Amino acid sequence: MLGVFLAALSAATFAFNNASARRGVLTGSVLQALAITVPIGVPLFLLAALASGQLGLLASFSTEAIGLLALAGVLHFVIGRYGNFRAAQAIGANLSGPVIQLSLAVTLVLAIVVLKETLTALRVLGIGLLLAAPALMRNAQVPSADRAPPDSGLPNFVPRYVEGYLFSLVAALLYGVSPFLIRLGLAGSDLGGGIVGGLISYTAAAMVVALLLLWPGQLRHAFAISPASLKWFTYSGVSVCIAQMFIYMAYAIAPISVVTPILQLHHVLRVVFARLLNPHHEAFGGRMILGTALSLLGAVILSLDTELVLSILPLPEPVASIARWQWP
Repeated sequence: MLGVFLAALSAATFAFNNASARRGVLTGSVLQALAITVPIGVPLFLLAALASGQLGLLASFSTEAIGLLALAGVLHFVIGRYGNFRAAQAIGANLSGPVIQLSLAVTLVLAIVVLKETLTALRVLGIGLLLAAPALMRNAQVPSADRAPPDSGLPNFVPRYVEGYLFSLVAALLYGVSPFLIRLGLAGSDLGGGIVGGLISYTAAAMVVALLLLWPGQLRHAFAISPASLKWFTYSGVSVCIAQMFIYMAYAIAPISVVTPILQLHHVLRVVFARLLNPHHEAFGGRMILGTALSLLGAVILSLDTELVLSILPLPEPVASIARWQWP
């Protein structure tokens, strides 16, 4: 039950992170978002490693493992997060989320090609649902300009679909590759190793962001952040770090097949937080809800074990035979 509880906490925190980041990029830039949300992860993971007494595990990591975790940090927390923020800025978290959820399919393809895992009928169905979700939301209802409070100081929500979906796909690709690298880097580790691994990834990402800020004019631009954007980016940076810690702990004490479906609750909670924090700057309506539901269902199906499903659902033998199909 503790693993289930931690996974639910992680889902809620990820959802809040999505909404707070979206609120921040309404008035702030993506570079400002990276300058706040990435470096803030280093002290948070360092404190977690010190508090748990696991910092000494750093010496046990091989050069190869450190390299894999550092690469994962740069890909996920810098390039992937840049794509995520650009997508949220262009079309909002509700529309970009199901596209970014395609990262599960990317991870699955890597597992099949590199780790020689099998492709099952359930996984094919899950991928199909993930692909169908963004198509359904193409004409989702967008708040009209006259619904936005005139004294809010926030711009009207005018979706830029090409930009939004393009950067959503960038985020999906990088978010799909990074878990694969993390699993390789943390092979044989436990919960403490996971926290130290997160510290390595965040440190590498923070170093890259520091180099980006050395580019002429970028540091000045980062310091020109408005108080409102600073507040929301800080919320986002802290919440996403906490979410990562929760999920590491959940995976350490509960089966992935239990944790992963529960984690997908963040798709539903994302809509709730979007309604609370960004009611005039997100897409809502029936198409968006249906697309989110299909994305959630596809993510859950991808994580299910075929035999577990067949043990719960007494399907006719012809249908069960189709469900047991796998490749190779």
